[in-house]
Amino acid sequence: MTYPTYLTCQGAMLHRFATFVAGCTVLLVLAGSLVTSTGSGLSVPDWPTSYGWNMFTFPPSKWVGGVFFEHGHRLIASTVGFLTIILAAWLWRADPRRWMKKLGLAALGAVIAQGLLGGLTVLFFLPTAVSTAHAALAGIFFCMTLAIALFTSRGWIQGAGSIDDGWLRRAAVTTTALIYIQILVGATMRHSDAGLAIPDFPLMFGGLLPDHWDAKIAVHFAHRVGALIVATSIATMALHIWRHHRENTALTRPALALAGLVLVQITLGALTVLSRRDVAINSAHVVCGALVLATSLVITLRSWRLAFDRLLRAAGEEIAA
Repeated sequence: MTYPTYLTCQGAMLHRFATFVAGCTVLLVLAGSLVTSTGSGLSVPDWPTSYGWNMFTFPPSKWVGGVFFEHGHRLIASTVGFLTIILAAWLWRADPRRWMKKLGLAALGAVIAQGLLGGLTVLFFLPTAVSTAHAALAGIFFCMTLAIALFTSRGWIQGAGSIDDGWLRRAAVTTTALIYIQILVGATMRHSDAGLAIPDFPLMFGGLLPDHWDAKIAVHFAHRVGALIVATSIATMALHIWRHHRENTALTRPALALAGLVLVQITLGALTVLSRRDVAINSAHVVCGALVLATSLVITLRSWRLAFDRLLRAAGEEIAA
């Protein structure tokens, strides 16, 4: 497949910009995790203003304590929102693929909804349900920006590493779904203050299972069990890729990265408990979880590329235009 003309210059710039937006989204995830880890969610008690000031004119001299984390999070979120507007407009104008135009608009809608949920968490004093939904949508938005970066890449357009492996497609979808569910459970645990509901690791109250239960212990226990399930699913998928697609670097590289990331993530989870929720460790745990999800998504999308192509052709569209 030849490289489409629209991607030779402007398209390459579009890909770089999409990658930049995805990278900024990682920074936004970090900023949000720091807000939660430091308990700064209500340090700026009004929204969309900051202590009555316009968000963008709020004096830096007032950025002290938790205000620094909460207000900084708002500014980074606003920046990512502005970048997403540019990305959606650029895709609409420069990318001939109709489904990519729609994906750009969907990403824009997601970041707007994310901003509104962030405001609601402040206005309603950090309700667990809204705060968890805010975290859940953050993961979806990050996946959207990453997918756009992948879909505008030269490798995707040229079909590098494309395979037709039904087992891997199913395994990749399952693994990515399990990781996302695990992130939701983790977000529920964080926002319901259940991070230390089971205060020891690897045991639980000195045993293999908790010797008493309540809602917070149940959520924490589910998160630990989920980690084992996710790790097993990732290991199975990575082993399959290594055995059957060892020469396909488009799959082996993210598979190796995913295996390494999940080991780091489990270690950070254990250290979060052992350190009594140290801010840096806790925040790194959140960011690493997002990277685990993103890496699994890359494998999923690459394993489905040929199937996507068939579906789009049947709908009268092209995967690479």
